[in-house]
Amino acid sequence: MMHINKVAEKTGVTVRTLRHYDKIGLLRPASKTEGGHRLYSNTEIKKLQQIQFLKKAGFQLNEIREMLASNEWNWPVHLKSQLSYVLNEIENLKKVEQSLRELIHGTAVEGEEEWIAVQKLMHVSNRDKKIQRKYRESVFREREIQLLNKVPNMANGDSLEWMKLIGQLKRCMKDGPDTPEVQTIIRRMDEKRIEEFDGENEFLDKLWKIRISQEQSEKMGLYPIEDDLLEFMTRAHEIYVRNENAPSSRQSDE
Repeated sequence: MMHINKVAEKTGVTVRTLRHYDKIGLLRPASKTEGGHRLYSNTEIKKLQQIQFLKKAGFQLNEIREMLASNEWNWPVHLKSQLSYVLNEIENLKKVEQSLRELIHGTAVEGEEEWIAVQKLMHVSNRDKKIQRKYRESVFREREIQLLNKVPNMANGDSLEWMKLIGQLKRCMKDGPDTPEVQTIIRRMDEKRIEEFDGENEFLDKLWKIRISQEQSEKMGLYPIEDDLLEFMTRAHEIYVRNENAPSSRQSDE
Protein backbone atom coordinates (compact mmCIF):
# COMPACT_ATOMS: atom_id res chain seq x y z
CA MET A 1 0.00 0.00 0.00
CA MET A 2 1.11 3.50 -0.76
CA HIS A 3 0.34 6.57 1.37
CA ILE A 4 -1.51 9.41 -0.39
CA ASN A 5 1.49 11.72 0.00
CA LYS A 6 3.73 9.17 -1.69
CA VAL A 7 1.22 8.73 -4.52
CA ALA A 8 1.19 12.48 -5.04
CA GLU A 9 4.98 12.57 -5.11
CA LYS A 10 5.25 9.65 -7.55
CA THR A 11 2.49 10.67 -10.01
CA GLY A 12 2.56 14.46 -9.85
CA VAL A 13 -1.13 14.54 -8.90
CA THR A 14 -1.67 16.74 -5.87
CA VAL A 15 -3.07 15.43 -2.60
CA ARG A 16 -5.94 17.86 -2.98
CA THR A 17 -6.79 16.38 -6.40
CA LEU A 18 -6.65 12.83 -5.06
CA ARG A 19 -9.05 13.79 -2.29
CA HIS A 20 -11.35 15.35 -4.88
CA TYR A 21 -11.26 12.18 -7.00
CA ASP A 22 -12.28 10.20 -3.91
CA LYS A 23 -15.08 12.65 -3.11
CA ILE A 24 -16.66 12.39 -6.59
CA GLY A 25 -16.23 8.62 -6.76
CA LEU A 26 -13.66 8.68 -9.55
CA LEU A 27 -10.80 7.04 -7.64
CA ARG A 28 -11.43 5.47 -4.26
CA PRO A 29 -8.43 4.55 -2.06
CA ALA A 30 -7.94 0.83 -1.33
CA SER A 31 -8.10 1.54 2.41
CA LYS A 32 -7.25 4.09 5.07
CA THR A 33 -4.89 4.23 8.02
CA GLU A 34 -6.18 4.43 11.56
CA GLY A 35 -5.54 8.14 11.32
CA GLY A 36 -7.77 8.40 8.25
CA HIS A 37 -5.02 8.82 5.63
CA ARG A 38 -5.81 7.30 2.24
CA LEU A 39 -3.83 4.29 1.03
CA TYR A 40 -3.56 3.13 -2.59
CA SER A 41 -2.62 -0.24 -4.10
CA ASN A 42 -1.11 -0.86 -7.55
CA THR A 43 -4.65 -1.25 -8.90
CA GLU A 44 -5.55 2.33 -7.92
CA ILE A 45 -2.20 3.64 -9.20
CA LYS A 46 -2.86 2.09 -12.62
CA LYS A 47 -6.37 3.55 -12.64
CA LEU A 48 -4.93 6.96 -11.75
CA GLN A 49 -2.57 6.69 -14.71
CA GLN A 50 -5.56 5.93 -16.94
CA ILE A 51 -7.36 8.99 -15.57
CA GLN A 52 -4.32 11.18 -16.27
CA PHE A 53 -4.07 9.88 -19.83
CA LEU A 54 -7.77 10.43 -20.56
CA LYS A 55 -7.57 13.94 -19.10
CA LYS A 56 -4.74 14.72 -21.53
CA ALA A 57 -7.03 13.52 -24.32
CA GLY A 58 -9.50 16.19 -23.22
CA PHE A 59 -12.19 14.15 -21.52
CA GLN A 60 -14.06 15.61 -18.55
CA LEU A 61 -13.92 13.89 -15.14
CA ASN A 62 -17.58 12.80 -15.28
CA GLU A 63 -16.93 11.20 -18.69
CA ILE A 64 -13.82 9.45 -17.41
CA ARG A 65 -15.77 8.07 -14.45
CA GLU A 66 -18.35 6.57 -16.83
CA MET A 67 -15.65 5.26 -19.18
CA LEU A 68 -13.83 3.41 -16.41
CA ALA A 69 -16.97 2.15 -14.70
CA SER A 70 -18.85 0.78 -17.71
CA ASN A 71 -18.02 -2.30 -19.76
CA GLU A 72 -20.46 -1.12 -22.42
CA TRP A 73 -18.83 2.26 -23.05
CA ASN A 74 -18.75 2.87 -26.83
CA TRP A 75 -15.11 3.86 -27.24
CA PRO A 76 -15.05 4.46 -31.05
CA VAL A 77 -18.08 6.74 -30.95
CA HIS A 78 -16.86 8.78 -28.01
CA LEU A 79 -13.27 9.00 -29.26
CA LYS A 80 -14.47 10.32 -32.63
CA SER A 81 -16.76 12.77 -30.84
CA GLN A 82 -13.87 13.96 -28.69
CA LEU A 83 -11.63 14.38 -31.73
CA SER A 84 -14.33 16.45 -33.45
CA TYR A 85 -14.62 18.61 -30.34
CA VAL A 86 -10.85 19.12 -30.17
CA LEU A 87 -10.60 20.05 -33.86
CA ASN A 88 -13.39 22.57 -33.39
CA GLU A 89 -11.59 24.03 -30.37
CA ILE A 90 -8.40 24.30 -32.43
CA GLU A 91 -10.28 26.34 -35.05
CA ASN A 92 -11.68 28.57 -32.32
CA LEU A 93 -8.21 29.06 -30.85
CA LYS A 94 -6.87 29.96 -34.30
CA LYS A 95 -9.50 32.69 -34.47
CA VAL A 96 -8.47 33.91 -31.03
CA GLU A 97 -4.82 33.86 -32.15
CA GLN A 98 -5.70 35.90 -35.23
CA SER A 99 -7.60 38.46 -33.15
CA LEU A 100 -4.67 38.80 -30.74
CA ARG A 101 -2.19 39.26 -33.59
CA GLU A 102 -4.44 41.88 -35.14
CA LEU A 103 -4.60 43.75 -31.84
CA ILE A 104 -0.83 43.55 -31.36
CA HIS A 105 -0.23 44.87 -34.88
CA GLY A 106 -2.95 47.49 -34.59
CA THR A 107 -1.50 48.90 -31.38
CA ALA A 108 1.96 48.90 -33.02
CA VAL A 109 0.54 51.23 -35.68
CA GLU A 110 -1.59 53.41 -33.42
CA GLY A 111 0.81 53.67 -30.48
CA GLU A 112 -0.84 54.94 -27.32
CA GLU A 113 -4.22 55.28 -29.05
CA GLU A 114 -5.06 51.60 -28.53
CA TRP A 115 -8.81 52.04 -28.78
CA ILE A 116 -8.45 53.48 -32.27
CA ALA A 117 -6.86 50.17 -33.30
CA VAL A 118 -9.75 48.27 -31.70
CA GLN A 119 -12.34 50.41 -33.53
CA LYS A 120 -10.57 50.01 -36.87
CA LEU A 121 -10.24 46.26 -36.45
CA MET A 122 -13.92 45.99 -35.55
CA HIS A 123 -14.73 47.88 -38.73
CA VAL A 124 -12.51 45.59 -40.80
CA SER A 125 -13.98 42.44 -39.25
CA ASN A 126 -17.51 43.52 -40.21
CA ARG A 127 -16.68 43.70 -43.90
CA ASP A 128 -18.00 41.03 -46.27
CA LYS A 129 -15.15 38.57 -46.91
CA LYS A 130 -16.76 37.23 -50.10
CA ILE A 131 -16.89 40.72 -51.61
CA GLN A 132 -13.24 41.25 -50.68
CA ARG A 133 -12.21 37.98 -52.30
CA LYS A 134 -14.11 38.79 -55.52
CA TYR A 135 -12.55 42.25 -55.63
CA ARG A 136 -9.04 40.83 -55.29
CA GLU A 137 -9.70 38.28 -58.02
CA SER A 138 -10.98 41.04 -60.32
CA VAL A 139 -7.90 43.24 -59.79
CA PHE A 140 -5.00 40.82 -59.47
CA ARG A 141 -3.83 38.03 -61.73
CA GLU A 142 -3.48 34.52 -60.32
CA ARG A 143 0.26 34.84 -59.72
CA GLU A 144 -0.28 38.22 -58.03
CA ILE A 145 -2.93 36.75 -55.72
CA GLN A 146 -0.24 34.36 -54.50
CA LEU A 147 2.02 37.35 -53.84
CA LEU A 148 -0.75 38.88 -51.72
CA ASN A 149 -0.12 36.14 -49.18
CA LYS A 150 3.30 37.70 -48.56
CA VAL A 151 1.95 41.22 -48.12
CA PRO A 152 2.04 42.40 -44.48
CA ASN A 153 -1.37 42.20 -42.85
CA MET A 154 -2.78 42.46 -39.37
CA ALA A 155 -3.18 38.70 -38.88
CA ASN A 156 0.24 37.67 -40.19
CA GLY A 157 2.72 36.78 -37.47
CA ASP A 158 5.64 38.00 -39.61
CA SER A 159 4.19 41.49 -40.10
CA LEU A 160 5.01 43.06 -36.74
CA GLU A 161 8.13 44.90 -37.91
CA TRP A 162 6.18 46.43 -40.80
CA MET A 163 3.49 47.64 -38.41
CA LYS A 164 6.05 49.07 -36.02
CA LEU A 165 7.69 50.96 -38.89
CA ILE A 166 4.34 52.43 -39.94
CA GLY A 167 3.66 53.39 -36.32
CA GLN A 168 7.07 55.07 -36.07
CA LEU A 169 6.36 57.07 -39.21
CA LYS A 170 3.01 58.13 -37.80
CA ARG A 171 4.68 59.48 -34.68
CA CYS A 172 7.34 61.29 -36.74
CA MET A 173 4.94 63.17 -39.01
CA LYS A 174 5.36 66.41 -37.08
CA ASP A 175 9.10 66.37 -37.86
CA GLY A 176 8.78 66.35 -41.65
CA PRO A 177 9.46 63.67 -44.31
CA ASP A 178 13.12 64.61 -44.90
CA THR A 179 14.40 64.21 -41.33
CA PRO A 180 17.10 61.57 -40.71
CA GLU A 181 14.82 59.53 -38.45
CA VAL A 182 12.07 59.35 -41.06
CA GLN A 183 14.53 58.53 -43.83
CA THR A 184 16.01 55.74 -41.69
CA ILE A 185 12.54 54.22 -41.32
CA ILE A 186 11.91 54.52 -45.06
CA ARG A 187 15.27 52.90 -45.77
CA ARG A 188 14.34 49.91 -43.60
CA MET A 189 10.98 49.67 -45.36
CA ASP A 190 12.75 49.63 -48.71
CA GLU A 191 15.16 46.95 -47.51
CA LYS A 192 12.21 44.78 -46.48
CA ARG A 193 10.51 45.46 -49.82
CA ILE A 194 13.60 44.20 -51.65
CA GLU A 195 13.89 41.18 -49.34
CA GLU A 196 10.32 40.10 -49.97
CA PHE A 197 9.25 41.58 -53.32
CA ASP A 198 12.37 42.19 -55.38
CA GLY A 199 11.44 42.48 -59.06
CA GLU A 200 7.70 42.79 -58.36
CA ASN A 201 7.41 46.52 -58.97
CA GLU A 202 4.31 46.21 -61.18
CA PHE A 203 2.50 44.30 -58.46
CA LEU A 204 3.62 46.73 -55.75
CA ASP A 205 2.56 49.77 -57.81
CA LYS A 206 -0.88 48.24 -58.28
CA LEU A 207 -1.14 47.45 -54.57
CA TRP A 208 -0.03 50.97 -53.55
CA LYS A 209 -2.66 52.59 -55.80
CA ILE A 210 -5.27 50.54 -53.95
CA ARG A 211 -3.75 51.42 -50.56
CA ILE A 212 -3.88 55.21 -51.14
CA SER A 213 -7.56 54.98 -52.11
CA GLN A 214 -9.75 54.63 -49.04
CA GLU A 215 -12.59 53.21 -51.13
CA GLN A 216 -10.44 50.56 -52.79
CA SER A 217 -8.64 49.77 -49.52
CA GLU A 218 -11.98 49.01 -47.92
CA LYS A 219 -12.96 46.76 -50.83
CA MET A 220 -9.64 44.99 -50.42
CA GLY A 221 -10.11 44.53 -46.67
CA LEU A 222 -6.99 46.49 -45.71
CA TYR A 223 -6.46 48.00 -42.28
CA PRO A 224 -7.52 51.69 -42.43
CA ILE A 225 -4.61 54.16 -42.61
CA GLU A 226 -5.28 57.91 -42.59
CA ASP A 227 -4.82 59.86 -45.83
CA ASP A 228 -2.33 62.26 -44.25
CA LEU A 229 -0.10 59.38 -43.15
CA LEU A 230 -0.25 57.78 -46.60
CA GLU A 231 0.66 61.14 -48.16
CA PHE A 232 3.51 61.53 -45.68
CA MET A 233 4.83 58.07 -46.57
CA THR A 234 4.68 58.92 -50.26
CA ARG A 235 6.59 62.17 -49.81
CA ALA A 236 9.18 60.54 -47.55
CA HIS A 237 9.73 57.74 -50.07
CA GLU A 238 10.11 60.22 -52.95
CA ILE A 239 12.81 62.04 -50.96
CA TYR A 240 14.50 58.73 -50.18
CA VAL A 241 14.55 57.67 -53.86
CA ARG A 242 15.81 61.10 -54.94
CA ASN A 243 18.64 60.95 -52.40
CA GLU A 244 19.54 57.40 -53.41
CA ASN A 245 19.70 58.35 -57.07
CA ALA A 246 21.56 61.62 -56.53
CA PRO A 247 25.27 61.56 -57.52
CA SER A 248 27.73 61.63 -54.63
CA SER A 249 29.62 64.84 -53.88
CA ARG A 250 32.78 63.22 -55.25
CA GLN A 251 31.07 62.38 -58.52
CA SER A 252 29.72 65.94 -58.68
CA ASP A 253 33.24 67.36 -58.30
CA GLU A 254 34.45 65.13 -61.12
